[in-house]
Amino acid sequence: MTPAASNATKTPIVHGVDLCRTFEVGDTRVHALDHVDISMDSADFVAVMGPSGSGKSTLMNILGCLDRPNSGSYQLLSHQVANLDDASLSAIRNQHLGFVFQSFHLLPRLTALDNVLLPLRFAKGDVTDALEHALDLLARLGMSDRIDHRPNQLSGGQRQRVAIARALMVKPTLLLADEPTGNLDSKTASEILELMLTFNREGQTILLVTHESSIAALAHRIIHMRDGRIEGEEINA
Repeated sequence: MTPAASNATKTPIVHGVDLCRTFEVGDTRVHALDHVDISMDSADFVAVMGPSGSGKSTLMNILGCLDRPNSGSYQLLSHQVANLDDASLSAIRNQHLGFVFQSFHLLPRLTALDNVLLPLRFAKGDVTDALEHALDLLARLGMSDRIDHRPNQLSGGQRQRVAIARALMVKPTLLLADEPTGNLDSKTASEILELMLTFNREGQTILLVTHESSIAALAHRIIHMRDGRIEGEEINA
């Protein structure tokens, strides 16, 4: 696999300035994010690396509107996100964000197709068009013959393909992937990463959290975090 190709006509979509997030652990205050600045353009592919406790997952949660900073500003497209209430954050997640997790998070009683269609319960849109879109995504991900299977009837790689299709259902502004190959064997992991690269080349913006340098090397940029701060950044050709 080769790194994703950078797009010359990018439009800024993510802009975080001076982001801070602290947690109280007993009598200790932990600075999970300590004055972090981050920016992403449309069709960008950014990998975030760092040891456990470096703040990379906290950063992803804030950019994904699953958490909010104690201070600083975060703008997603034209939305000033940091101070929005829970209902507004939920609306932004449903309209603009897609998530892929290490543990898939599929609902066990739903078929692959119904899991992919799940975002429709929270978003408005034409059901017929959405069904066609879901079937098209599953076909592109090599899952056309598994649409009626439940998660326990699928391999790990197949479950992650379903999770990717579900994340892409709303045509998200930003796709956030947290260790998406962590539970997969190397061959399946390579296939999943190649699929993500394909969607990125088609214009999908991706933030990927990983601890593996070989995976991060596929991104346009690699952000290195330690102790809640960005300690360095690499640009891939």
